[in-house]
Amino acid sequence: MTERKAMIETGWNLDNSYARLPKLFFSSLNLKTVRSPKLIILNDSLATSLGLNIEGLQSEDGVEVLAGNRVPEGASPLAQAYAGHQFGHFTMLGDGRALLIGEQITPLGERFDIQLKGSGKTPYSRGGDGRATLGPMLREYIISEAMHALGISSTRSLAVVTTGESVIRETELPGAILTRVASSHLRVGTFQYVSKWGTVEELRALADYTLQRHFPDVDTDENRNLFLLQEVIKRQAAVIAKWQLVGFIHGVMNTDNMALSGETIDYGPCAFMDVYDPETVFSSIDIQGRYAYGNQPKIAAWNLARFAETLLPLLHVNQEQAIKLAQDALSDFDELYHCNWVSGMRAKLGIFNQESQDEPLIEGLLSLMRKYSADYTNTFRALTFDKPEDTVMFGTPEFSQWHGLWQARLSRQQESKASSHQLMQNSNPAVIPRNHRVEEALESAVKQYDYSVMERLIDVLSNPYAHSPEQDDYSTLPELSSRPYRTFCGT
Repeated sequence: MTERKAMIETGWNLDNSYARLPKLFFSSLNLKTVRSPKLIILNDSLATSLGLNIEGLQSEDGVEVLAGNRVPEGASPLAQAYAGHQFGHFTMLGDGRALLIGEQITPLGERFDIQLKGSGKTPYSRGGDGRATLGPMLREYIISEAMHALGISSTRSLAVVTTGESVIRETELPGAILTRVASSHLRVGTFQYVSKWGTVEELRALADYTLQRHFPDVDTDENRNLFLLQEVIKRQAAVIAKWQLVGFIHGVMNTDNMALSGETIDYGPCAFMDVYDPETVFSSIDIQGRYAYGNQPKIAAWNLARFAETLLPLLHVNQEQAIKLAQDALSDFDELYHCNWVSGMRAKLGIFNQESQDEPLIEGLLSLMRKYSADYTNTFRALTFDKPEDTVMFGTPEFSQWHGLWQARLSRQQESKASSHQLMQNSNPAVIPRNHRVEEALESAVKQYDYSVMERLIDVLSNPYAHSPEQDDYSTLPELSSRPYRTFCGT
């Protein structure tokens, strides 16, 4: 079988629009082959939606592509350049351990980046080996697919392969490569990079490309770049609100980890909150709590301000006017985020319409949850099924008072109790990727090469709003520990 025939049967239909941008934006790459790749997990449904042939991907030729050993027809591998504020400090970055093999055009005409993460050194590796280990790649697969199932805009995971080679971190670990699928990998940091080291015309080319890629409905009579800023703000306000509504903590909200598409990207030290506490931090490197759960909306606004700064030369020829346009757009973020969040919280409580006392009702519940160290997900799950006795707050005078106010609020709307129940069931997941469950799956996979625990977890997480009996076991809390749970970047 010829290479050309094998690649066509796999279904690759690649374009390389990013490679047609100015050379400043990227570095073309030769593949860094690995010794003996093995397919660990393949996302069959995602592959099908991309127009890829599952059997072809599982074949030797298909795995060679997923491992970065072979270039599929139509690919033009490259590493993207970008910069970013990491914990508030600006630095030059770029794809230090990833390559973009191309953009898959699906049967529906959609365009998705296909990126190999852990594929080897690039000009942006900054002394690193460019490789990744199995645990973090499986972790990204689990969490990103769980986020998608939760209805949160996210990059997706197509596959994980092991490389047959060891990677040295603190210990010797099995190497792996994740195939990541994204609407694009355009970041706030991409604009920061071009703004710092490129020309205004190169910046304009990047803005035009971003508009064409993600916001093609811009009116030609509008200020195109102001429209770009406003639309990115809208998408970020929406996705951050959804993070908060399910208790997701990204862990490393640097500007290079903020996708202009509005997708959640880069699942490093991320985790889901168990006990409700706005100060929750999991990342081992977030010593000051910059990216704590309660700070995420503020950090998103800060990151958007950095994006707006890069656009100033494109917003208006007069700098003062450009600054005013940017500030006016940025001032909308808080209200956009707040409306998304309050709307989502109403749904979690079965509320269809709006009343002035809704926000005090919401805040009252959260205050009680924090005071009594209530589990975030399971509290809303208990309320959904009218089982207040399943919450740690049950029996306290404060909760009894709050519950009465909530029931009175529900009685004032036209919708039936059954309708409220359905709204809550659709808004409150039965399961999230509980940290102890994720760690259990990763330990079994990495240390014992047993992937069944992970496969069962992924299956349970694939329909989080089903509220099926099979999900009950995955909603239980971890055993109490004297040591706080910590996550790591996995680089």
